Amino acid sequence: MSADPVVVGLQAYVVGGAVRDALLGLPHGDRDWVVVGATPEEMVKRGFIPVGGDFPVFLHPQTKEEYALARTERKSGRGYKGFTFYTGVDVTIEEDLRRRDLTVNAIAQTTTGALIDPLNGQADLQARVFRHVGEAFKEDPVRILRLARFAARFVDFTVAPETMALCRAMVAEGEVDALVPERVWQELSRGLMCAQPSRMVQVLDDAGVLPRVLPQWQSSEQVLAAIDSSMAHTLPLDARYAVFCLSTEDRAGLSRQLRAPGDCADMARLLPVVLGACQVQQSAESVLSLFEICDALRKPERLRALLRTATVVADLNIAQWEARLTCVLGVDAGKAAQQANQPSEIKAAVRQARLGALARVI
Repeated sequence: MSADPVVVGLQAYVVGGAVRDALLGLPHGDRDWVVVGATPEEMVKRGFIPVGGDFPVFLHPQTKEEYALARTERKSGRGYKGFTFYTGVDVTIEEDLRRRDLTVNAIAQTTTGALIDPLNGQADLQARVFRHVGEAFKEDPVRILRLARFAARFVDFTVAPETMALCRAMVAEGEVDALVPERVWQELSRGLMCAQPSRMVQVLDDAGVLPRVLPQWQSSEQVLAAIDSSMAHTLPLDARYAVFCLSTEDRAGLSRQLRAPGDCADMARLLPVVLGACQVQQSAESVLSLFEICDALRKPERLRALLRTATVVADLNIAQWEARLTCVLGVDAGKAAQQANQPSEIKAAVRQARLGALARVI
């Protein structure tokens, strides 16, 4: 590491999640670095690629890992963007760590492996406690969302009572009202992919955040159990989001509010339709109608994904539904169209052929 000519001579530290996860014995992804005592000009001269907006962040030219200059921050407005940053060469690693969210994320490691832990993050890791670094936590409402996501990922951790009290105070003071949909979706989508998403919901509920950032969303015991079961079923994000929305009446409104991706919004809209159709006596007409509503003839894989998702909350015979879909997809539309007496009857003739095929397998 020290032989790297781009880095040699820099006072650089690995920080954040990479250090936390390594101490927990967990695999980690890319490392984030903090550099102390350097200027933007020096970083560029060494070959780092500047990518930062509000404050100096650089990419290593080979590894592409992020190197940020040590900084302090001061609240200058509402919301998560209301900060003024200072990145002078006199900022220490300890000062940089003190601006972070949780003590377990405020541990740095030198290139030789030594740990710098001014906020006792290692003790909180051992105690499995999420504790805020300081009062500055309340200046950034995104930190509540991150805390909830961490609770969903690290299921044996608890939130320190004083940290939860601070979150509630932030809600009462209106700080979370400054959250924008993109940031809410970013943290929600990540949390849904964690080990126990219901813990994310619980933390947000305990803090009083849900009515402020997700007013349309409606919870139920079935939904909370199902989003946790989604992990065991290894469902993708769009399926997990559909399960998350299952008890919500205004699913379209929730998706618009969150600015959820189109595939997620479509799955949330169609999953209740699939569940409703699967829980009643089926006829060729009802099955074909479901396929048409789901656009299954053009997008059969989406219907298959919907059926797999439905098994999280209902007892479905997937093989039976797959046989029905295969049956309809196997109808020769061209041959069926030849049975029509005039062009205006082609659509009906093809549909009738599909109904006939379904009648033979239902």
